[in-house]
Amino acid sequence: MFNTTLKPLLLSATLLATALATSLASQAQSTTNNLHDSWNALLNKHVVAINHNHSTEVDYAAIKREHAQLKTYLDSLSAVTQSEFDAWEQPKQLAFLINAYNAWTVELILTKYPNLKSIKDLGSFFSSPWSKAFVPLLGKTRSLDDIEHGLIRGSGKYNDPRIHFAVNCASIGCPALRGEAFTATELESQLQQQTVRFLSDTTRNFAQENTLNISSIFKWYGDDFEKGFRGADTLQQFFLQYSDALKLVPAQQKALKNNDMKVKFLDYSWDLNARQ
Repeated sequence: MFNTTLKPLLLSATLLATALATSLASQAQSTTNNLHDSWNALLNKHVVAINHNHSTEVDYAAIKREHAQLKTYLDSLSAVTQSEFDAWEQPKQLAFLINAYNAWTVELILTKYPNLKSIKDLGSFFSSPWSKAFVPLLGKTRSLDDIEHGLIRGSGKYNDPRIHFAVNCASIGCPALRGEAFTATELESQLQQQTVRFLSDTTRNFAQENTLNISSIFKWYGDDFEKGFRGADTLQQFFLQYSDALKLVPAQQKALKNNDMKVKFLDYSWDLNARQ
């Protein structure tokens, strides 16, 4: 017969084990949530909204003075293993990769700042700045291209064209560097805000009679907007999802839907998005 005097001991042991497991899970979650805090602090202080909040300028000089904080953050990203990353939910993974791309882009700029006018100055005739392998991430030394086109776009896991309004190429023509870090819990709203923020910028996207003038981003990455995101199989269908942001009147919406609207890609500025 079972000794009833052992019941309290077994119950206490079970409760202790449960509490320990909960504590460890909480600590792991807290560590993940806090991973981007230092990056968030740098962005809060040194990214300034301009152009009616459609764009931002980056105070690279100030970040350079706090380079140790940026370096510590980059080291914390490098410390994440592939197995840890694989165990995360997709929003957490994508937020991590977007932040990594943006933070290492800033790091790349700082290698020559203030002696450059464009990120393109960091490339050469034979290679672009985005193809430089200098990022220790997930067990390999990667380039910015590896992060964007391999881990984000090329993985086939995320299938969200709105990432093009989140990753930042340190240029005036690029969608704004967000003044806060991307996080798993806020990722959906952050991506949506970034998309509306960029599309509603009439200096880079605007309809004029029967012509839709849009950023060259949609020329370079048009295929990403035709892979069924929220049912959009064409670039025109994607734009119709944001007709309010683009300020399309009913006649223009109808023309776009019927593929009767001319699309013109605008020139792209590669000048550095530096705070003056």
